[in-house]
Amino acid sequence: MNKAMFNNDTLVLIDGSNYLYRAFHALPPLSNSQGMPTGAVYGITNMLKSLLAEYQPQYAAVVFDAKEKTFREELYPDYKANRSAMPTELVSQISLTHEIVQALGLPLLMVSGVEADDVIGTLAKQAESLGMSTLIFTGDKDFTQLVNNAIILIDSMKQTRLDVQGVIDKFGIPPELMLDYLCLIGDSVDNIPGVDKVGPKTAVKWLTTYGSLAQIIAAADDIKGKVGENLRTALPHLPLTRQLLTIRADVPLAYTPRQLQVKPYDISKLRQLFTQLEFKKWLAALPAEEIPATGSTRDETDQAKGIAKSSYHTVLTQAEFDNWLNRLQTAPLFAVDTETTSLDYLEAELVGISLAIQAGEAVYVPLAHDYLGVPPQLPREQVLAALKPLLENPQQLKVGHHLKYDAHIFANYGIELQGIAFDTLLESYVLNSTATSHSLNALASQYLQVETITFEDIAGKGKKQLTFNQIHLDKAAAYAAADADITLQLHQKLWPQLQQFPPVQQIFTEVEIPLISVLKRIERNGVLIDATQLHEQSTFLAQRLQMLEQAAYELAGIEFNLNSPKQLQTILFDRLKLPVLQKTPHHDPSTAVEVLEELAIDYPLPQLILEHRQLSKLKSTYTDALPRQINPRTGRIHTSYHQAVVVTGRLSSSQPNLQNIPIRTAEGRRIRQAFIAPPGYRLLAADYSQIELRIMAHLSGDQGLLAAFTSGQDIHRHTAAEIFAIPIEAVTTEQRRQAKAINFGLMYGMQAFGLAKQLGIQRDEAQTYIKTYFARYPAVKTYLEQVRNKAKQSGYVETVLGRRLFIPDIHSRNPQRRQYAERSAINAPMQGTAADLIKMAMLKIDNWIQSQHPDIKMIMQVHDELVFEVAESIIAAAKIVIVEAMSQVAQLKVPLVVDVGIGMNWEEAH
Repeated sequence: MNKAMFNNDTLVLIDGSNYLYRAFHALPPLSNSQGMPTGAVYGITNMLKSLLAEYQPQYAAVVFDAKEKTFREELYPDYKANRSAMPTELVSQISLTHEIVQALGLPLLMVSGVEADDVIGTLAKQAESLGMSTLIFTGDKDFTQLVNNAIILIDSMKQTRLDVQGVIDKFGIPPELMLDYLCLIGDSVDNIPGVDKVGPKTAVKWLTTYGSLAQIIAAADDIKGKVGENLRTALPHLPLTRQLLTIRADVPLAYTPRQLQVKPYDISKLRQLFTQLEFKKWLAALPAEEIPATGSTRDETDQAKGIAKSSYHTVLTQAEFDNWLNRLQTAPLFAVDTETTSLDYLEAELVGISLAIQAGEAVYVPLAHDYLGVPPQLPREQVLAALKPLLENPQQLKVGHHLKYDAHIFANYGIELQGIAFDTLLESYVLNSTATSHSLNALASQYLQVETITFEDIAGKGKKQLTFNQIHLDKAAAYAAADADITLQLHQKLWPQLQQFPPVQQIFTEVEIPLISVLKRIERNGVLIDATQLHEQSTFLAQRLQMLEQAAYELAGIEFNLNSPKQLQTILFDRLKLPVLQKTPHHDPSTAVEVLEELAIDYPLPQLILEHRQLSKLKSTYTDALPRQINPRTGRIHTSYHQAVVVTGRLSSSQPNLQNIPIRTAEGRRIRQAFIAPPGYRLLAADYSQIELRIMAHLSGDQGLLAAFTSGQDIHRHTAAEIFAIPIEAVTTEQRRQAKAINFGLMYGMQAFGLAKQLGIQRDEAQTYIKTYFARYPAVKTYLEQVRNKAKQSGYVETVLGRRLFIPDIHSRNPQRRQYAERSAINAPMQGTAADLIKMAMLKIDNWIQSQHPDIKMIMQVHDELVFEVAESIIAAAKIVIVEAMSQVAQLKVPLVVDVGIGMNWEEAH
């Protein structure tokens, strides 16, 4: 954020009503243990705390709408008539928000008879007359009419800033024409009429051509076509529209801008409010005494952060290091953490190492800080050589947080980290995958009631953020040593909880922890890709996208931005009059994917938009991006696999995301063709066949499903024969497709409405299918009911291996969230068990590869599939071992079937 204009003579005005409403819709419906809604309060409090810390204003106010009617409703009784009543969950948070605002030392303003906009407008203009600058924090475009050299808009939720040039760049016209612009397009949210069928593009065109609304009105008779007729029809109400949209600057106020001084935090009040709302992180961070909200940078002391700095040490001499090395060698367990120059595990350089043996004591060993004036540090090669035997000793147990990354860093220096006994990221994840984000900061707050030092605290933000080698040792040591110490303390807190649930403990120790090393190997192996082929496909996709755009323009009768939801709303629902199927939280017609998919059944333009979105995403995410992600040293791409993201236990990947490359489209298959084997090798893809349906059969024990799978029948054809009461050989392709939708739909908790929509049939027909299905497979229905009831009673469901999957919204008062939670409860045991099985298979196969076959590399894990790079000479033998390992990894009531393909590229092997 450019704060060149910000100084102690700047007034900060916050559109409280706008931010509160947006926070309510942006965040999940949080509540405290008493069921009190807290999400909106949390969101606006977070915004205000960040704003105070970043800007440290001397003059500021948070402005809310008053309860009473305003002059606009007197002028126009239909003003805001389309708005639905404020949700009761939001109403209940308003008074608490007001209390928070005042406790943070901010003046709270509400004026009867006018809106918050008018109070803000008046204060901004008063400040301008006093020679002050004003920053208005809002997401409401109506305020653009106020922007000038002294008044700037900031939307902190979207990280945008609108000064005079910013308004011109975004809207195509200067701020002085924005009121005219708003009058022309009207405001459907507030039910203010503009000119029918005039959207942003036409408004800007007219204002650019004629110069102002007054001149447009004067030339109304010269504007041809339907839009000219609409303008002439609108002429009688445009003066009222202008009056309703004008932000007043003449509201009588009992205070002046310079009287709106920010006060110190009311610590006792904040403590009471944070306790009531159960904002534990902020409660723990409150200092014992009041601290000012103004002046120079706030003193973020170690005491305020909950960190005991006196117990942390920086190791700069050989004697100190030798002493710690001796202690580490006799320690039953120690925490280790690395500090580096990058999050890219192959490119990162080691800057320092932090270590902890007992809670409250830790050291930081700096190795490569290089800022001007840095004290002498121990040589990196010397320290690593001394630590190597310790780090590679499997009997010397280590704990860390996200140790896979640290293992990569040590591997960059020829050290194979062994003895990984605990990882607090995974301890938290297997205990409750939905409880928190599992970041070190979040876990410290959740389990230790400690607010840790963040990287941004010591390195800054944005483009000016320092890399770790540039950070002064005093700050670096406090941050790094705290990471090791907090990790050790978290382990001491989490491990006893894990031990209370033996099946969960077993998954942690026998699956998740050993998988760290397997995933590290897969990531370092990387995948070879054909960059030339991807470049060619990018060119093809660019041409195809251009053709789709031209076709869309012809259907719409006007050029528009296909990627703009706002413009798409205007085209589909205002211009083409397509039916509005859903609305956004702001009551605008929705252009979400599911809406477009339904519209595409009957209308060609939504179909084109969907194809354009799909191809555009493929181009930007894969065909353009993958060649840029080739590591220059290895010539391969190296993804990152994440164990603690997907709540059911599945792995996810990023940079690149290998899980989302489509397989059912020609374009997706062409991308897979670019994943190739090197000379002398082939790719072998092994995929569990219908794994989740097989797990459903095992868990439910339904005799019909068990018999079908045991006999090796096509389960979808078998289901079709049962539902349609016909011989299995008489099942048509369409009937099999419908049966497949039913099999998978019911496994995901789908009801008749969803099934009808997916199959394109009537709801009663879908209900008949479901009823027949459960009549043929009665144990499935019983099992689904049992799972749903278990989730409601205990708050979680379990996989076959005993992994607990919590369903936090199972008792939500929001019907949509509750129904989604019930569907999740049904599918989670199947998906979670499938995740457990493929992880176990990976461990078994990796052990075989490491001990016997260095000519085989496991290079990818995608959903239920493993991909290997295998030397041509051993491909047949490898196939036998891999299939056996995957199919025999667990003994279920039905056989686990593995489909295998071999080829020169991934598509050919699939």
